[in-house]
Amino acid sequence: MSYLKKLKIGNVELENNLILAPMAGVTNRPFRMICKEYGVGMVCTEMASARAMLHNDVKTKRLLNTDGEKRPISMQIFGSDEESMAFAAKYVSNMADIVDINMGCPAPKVVKNGDGSKLLLDLEKAESIIKSVVQNADVPVTLKIRKGWDKENIVAVEIAKIAEKNGIAAITVHGRTRSEFYTGKADLEIIKKVKENVKIPVIGNGDIVDGETAKRMFEYTGVDGIMIGRGSFGNPWIFREIITYLNTGEKIEQPSNEEKLEVIKKHIHLAVEEKGEIAVKELRKHIAWYTKNLKNSSEFRASINKIETKEELENKLDAYFKSL
Repeated sequence: MSYLKKLKIGNVELENNLILAPMAGVTNRPFRMICKEYGVGMVCTEMASARAMLHNDVKTKRLLNTDGEKRPISMQIFGSDEESMAFAAKYVSNMADIVDINMGCPAPKVVKNGDGSKLLLDLEKAESIIKSVVQNADVPVTLKIRKGWDKENIVAVEIAKIAEKNGIAAITVHGRTRSEFYTGKADLEIIKKVKENVKIPVIGNGDIVDGETAKRMFEYTGVDGIMIGRGSFGNPWIFREIITYLNTGEKIEQPSNEEKLEVIKKHIHLAVEEKGEIAVKELRKHIAWYTKNLKNSSEFRASINKIETKEELENKLDAYFKSL
């Protein structure tokens, strides 16, 4: 049996049940467009601050640009006061197919304002935010959580039930607590428990890096879909790999260096087209991920850290890939 299937979230049907996680500084429009080409069922924008939207912040609005993208698209909002979250829900409903609430982000600057995974410590507050978003959104609302704040506060099942009761259409569970950040192993047991306790679709997240880890998540937890985060860094073809593996049990070959170079150049082109040459700086980390484990890649990465123009970057890439 293949675990790969269409997934319905509210009234939105995804072509398949593989989802690209929203990640700050990573899942911008160029990267989302590339992942779509490799078969991902849905992409999510980088998380956007509800408070910033309320104050009409231009930079935040730019995060929500989806020109020319294939649908469906989920837009993730974060915040911890009902007023700004209600505003953000209304605002992004005009552009998104799905609105996602972030209650999983572990970043200190997010948490110190009471946002992201900090809400897992205050379930009453979490519930009132869920209510305000669901009431103000015109599209299905989903929720992304971690298993809890720390090992003394494991609340995933509890918050999943609250979410379901208040009209959340699907829930994504990352199998780590906030205090674990990205260390150790994601806990599949807690994801399985959430799946057993609610009827809405549950999406499993954490440590999915290839076809086998994808299959294991499905097999062990019984989830309806999976979300891939760090496994996609510099690796948009992970979706093609997982699709093939789930359908046939076969492992496909890693992309050739030619394909890699082509995708990197497409990424550069899309990024510069959108933001101008300033994008070259932001692309450095992506290029570091794309070239990881290639011959002399650390020297190459060091050599591009001062580059600021597209032309120079592409020349460096051409020369490097020729040398491989």
